[in-house]
Amino acid sequence: MKIIAVHAYTVRNQTAVPYVWRKGLPGSDEFTEQTWLRLVTDAGIEGWSCAVRGPIALDLIERRLKPMLLGKNPLLKEQLWHEVWEIDRLEEFPIYMMGVVDAALWDITAKAANLPVYQLLGGYRDSIEAYASTVTYATTEEFLDVADQCLARGFKAIKLHAWGDARKDAALCQALRQHVGPDIALMYDGSAGFDPYESLYLGRALEEADYLWYEEPMREFSINAYKRLCEQLDIPVLAAETSDGCHYNVADFIAQGAADMVRTSWFYKGGITGALRVAHLADSFQLSAEVHGMGVENIHLCLAIRNNHYYETLVMGNPVVFEKRIGPDAHVRAPDAPGMGHDVELKTLEKVAVARI
Repeated sequence: MKIIAVHAYTVRNQTAVPYVWRKGLPGSDEFTEQTWLRLVTDAGIEGWSCAVRGPIALDLIERRLKPMLLGKNPLLKEQLWHEVWEIDRLEEFPIYMMGVVDAALWDITAKAANLPVYQLLGGYRDSIEAYASTVTYATTEEFLDVADQCLARGFKAIKLHAWGDARKDAALCQALRQHVGPDIALMYDGSAGFDPYESLYLGRALEEADYLWYEEPMREFSINAYKRLCEQLDIPVLAAETSDGCHYNVADFIAQGAADMVRTSWFYKGGITGALRVAHLADSFQLSAEVHGMGVENIHLCLAIRNNHYYETLVMGNPVVFEKRIGPDAHVRAPDAPGMGHDVELKTLEKVAVARI
């Protein structure tokens, strides 16, 4: 089997549900741009994946990835994974581009095997519980209202993205615990908004409120800062989400005692191949590798990785808009179609694309 054509289509849509993040981070843009990658093989099997930052992705696919892929065997995913990393040495790809090719190759491979991707990866479960991962709301009262909507929808786990103010966030986290009671799993994500002193203050408040994990309180440049924080806190610190270097870098977090849990995802860790490397590395140390983010690729990972415990679904707006794939019991279930399960209508995509190759 060979790749005989590489196409990419950039689409631009108005953001349906605007949202904000913590102070210092931009919220949603007025428009969302994505680029779809389409790999065509001489066997008639096509592989798809989707990249954010549409114009950047289109440029990199055209200049760097298309020349590399043409004529290659798409089943040699390991070889091509390393070739992408070789090009990264020169190009310095954005982290979200490192797995775009790999995801499309897994789509081809699973279609050739007539299996959903998660089964091809080994398969650990057929469904998994989702947690509601909030955007940032204006007041404590609004956060509590959103939490009530999530509980009414069937969720038993909620993660906060709050304001980026250690004292205000600590008070919010404790108010939420008091509001939902002891039986709801709660997590907190700092989105790298704090220095080490603020991180310690907030972490101790989360311990008092019995939170399940404390995610990315600081930028992940300093492994030593994370090591000190892990030593000072009992709550599990979840780290290595946006750090460059895939499993090579995650290995340093683990070896230095700088993470009690680690993040993995197709989006930030080099596709399906890189995400599995991180998960298996963590498992060898008996650590969780929690899958970050939404989408069909991450559903397959959640169903294939034993040491992941939830699917993350972002909840936005008020009234809350919930992801359609979440079941009434707040679980997501296995896709049954061969491949990744992208629902792409090519003719429509070609018609609406604002740029293409």
